[in-house]
Amino acid sequence: MVIEVLQEGVMITSFVFVMMLVIEYLNVLTAGKWREAFTRMRLGQYLLGAFLGAVPGCLGSFAVVSLYAHGIMTLGAIVTTMIASSGDEAFVMFALFPGTALKITAILFALGLCVGWLVDRLVKKPGTLKALGCEGYEVHEAEIEAFWSGTRILSQLRQCTLARGTLCAALGLFLFALLVGRVGSTEQDWVRITLLVSSAVGLFIVTTVSDHFLEEHLWRHVARKHVPRIFLWTMGALVVTRLLTQHADMEAWIQQGRLAVLIVACLIGIIPESGPHLIFVTMYAKGIVPLSVLLASSIVQDGHGMLPMLAHSRRGFVVVKAINLLVGFAVGLIGLLGQW
Repeated sequence: MVIEVLQEGVMITSFVFVMMLVIEYLNVLTAGKWREAFTRMRLGQYLLGAFLGAVPGCLGSFAVVSLYAHGIMTLGAIVTTMIASSGDEAFVMFALFPGTALKITAILFALGLCVGWLVDRLVKKPGTLKALGCEGYEVHEAEIEAFWSGTRILSQLRQCTLARGTLCAALGLFLFALLVGRVGSTEQDWVRITLLVSSAVGLFIVTTVSDHFLEEHLWRHVARKHVPRIFLWTMGALVVTRLLTQHADMEAWIQQGRLAVLIVACLIGIIPESGPHLIFVTMYAKGIVPLSVLLASSIVQDGHGMLPMLAHSRRGFVVVKAINLLVGFAVGLIGLLGQW
């Protein structure tokens, strides 16, 4: 269990770290213009969040959390993503009942867009959103320089700093672990390919950027400020969740009566883990629970998608989970009353 949790924690932390490297790189390379434009495009944020959430697995959710951590995505966009996401359970649903899984994905996509828009409309105070964002994300004019100076790159590699060497070694080891199958799922090739490509991009960025950019943005801001918290909170959440799921019989929690099952499904959905929610997927496949219960479970749960948010903002984690819990229970209750 320790080895599995460690591998999973390293995979999640590394992917979020690489996403943050790319975001920092783009922000400085474009003088922050892409970030400003993207921040103003609320509809684009919701559509991107819903699309990345609807993609099976958790990598899309990790990417959106990384954007949110830098103040690029709004709270509503995060809610949109997490409602649209079903984590790894989406793979099982498409395998067991592909037609219904496609309908559920479409419903979650549309519902996420509506709820995300509504959340941003209700949260009108700018300070409320800003308080959940990342401080210190600034671009200075002196940092906007040519990123493709071959002479400078060779000079930097010959006189490699401790920060550059540490980041290169860490990303190199992660790439090697991916290639030999020690990290990442060997059963999902597209996940491994995504991790390999993103890590290679991260290694390219770390190798080529200037010393100033690397020290100020990648090392002090991303590596030292974000990565330790992401890793520790992710590991802690994974350990607690694994212990709960191994030593508690989740199926025994499901009482007789549809309303009780709905409540249990929503409460289990709070767990930031892919696994416990499969109970309701398999029960639906066997005709034990109705579609409304499975839909409510899919709305509330988001696999590992919210784990990085624990490290960035516990308040943000609670707010998003509370919103999804209310929406999931409301939709499930309407479904039970409508007998579907």
